[in-house]
Amino acid sequence: MPELSKAKFKVFKEDGSFDEITVQFNPSSLSFDKPNHTADITIPGLDSPLKQFVRGGTETASVELFFDTTESGTGPGATSVTTLTDAFYGLVKIDPKTHAAPICSFIWGEKFPGDRLPERYGNQRRTEFSCVVTDVKQDYKLFSPDGTPLRAVLTLKLDEYVPLHRQIAQLNLQSADHTRSHLLAHGETLALVSWQYLHNTRDWRHIATANGIDDPRRLQPGTALTIPPLT
Repeated sequence: MPELSKAKFKVFKEDGSFDEITVQFNPSSLSFDKPNHTADITIPGLDSPLKQFVRGGTETASVELFFDTTESGTGPGATSVTTLTDAFYGLVKIDPKTHAAPICSFIWGEKFPGDRLPERYGNQRRTEFSCVVTDVKQDYKLFSPDGTPLRAVLTLKLDEYVPLHRQIAQLNLQSADHTRSHLLAHGETLALVSWQYLHNTRDWRHIATANGIDDPRRLQPGTALTIPPLT
């Protein structure tokens, strides 16, 4: 039988070292949400606007954790479940040294969601979720006669944390500073071609100048256009 892999948080300190907080029971629920932000590019004569990528949005995660200390008894002198939960509650508290909540990594097993991304995404694969904890909901379910909490469900919300240098290394964006060519199709405009290659409709004049086009309204299908890089 394979060894049970417990989920845990690495909690990084100011000096680069870290503490580890391990869950009592593995999560009963784990979800991720990764949005992208786009803008509508309106071009006269088209049936609908074009979509232009603006930027990626913050990926968020939500994890639900269960804690129970009834094994040590439920009567007077019972062990409070907060002896386990307070370490996780602390992830959303401000560190007096850094004046911010700590940077963490959520880790669970070897086959973490995102570790099998296709090769075209470069080194954006991950084996853990680097994050800051933005919300901790504590739901206490059972108490001893003297009011000691014995059972709890915690829901933690995590916001992805990726510093600039790591984003640049992960994306490995390919340079667009090379000249390309385009065969003009029927109905295409320079604004449309500009959006396709230069990601901005306003740079159509750059293409017109490079190709000696004086009247962009009189384009011939089949014309070979040169798309030089923006300087």
